[in-house]
Amino acid sequence: MAIHTKLPIYRRGCQLLDLAYEVQQHMPREQKRFLGEKITGHCTEMLDLMALANASQGEERVSYLRMLLVRVNAVQALMRVCYERKYVGNGLWARSIELLESIGRQGGGWHRSAKVPAA
Repeated sequence: MAIHTKLPIYRRGCQLLDLAYEVQQHMPREQKRFLGEKITGHCTEMLDLMALANASQGEERVSYLRMLLVRVNAVQALMRVCYERKYVGNGLWARSIELLESIGRQGGGWHRSAKVPAA
């Protein structure tokens, strides 16, 4: 088993992906394909970026973590659209925000600690 799967951020990412599939199931048919697939795709990419960041060092790790944080913001924006359009209820919305904030905090902390000092 890969060591990144034991990271708290990775476990939260898996929970977010599960939630994204649940959100997609509750969407109207016409939105499942476009909006739902976009959200689950970003969540999948986030898990990939977590694994890549864990396996790398230095500026490469920082780059992966930056991309991870961009994906967090993208999923947050897409989930807000879903909530405002009433594609998801309050419960799914609240769980998604909790998970996204947790991933953002952990990713931001990891990013700050991984920054390469100026030469």
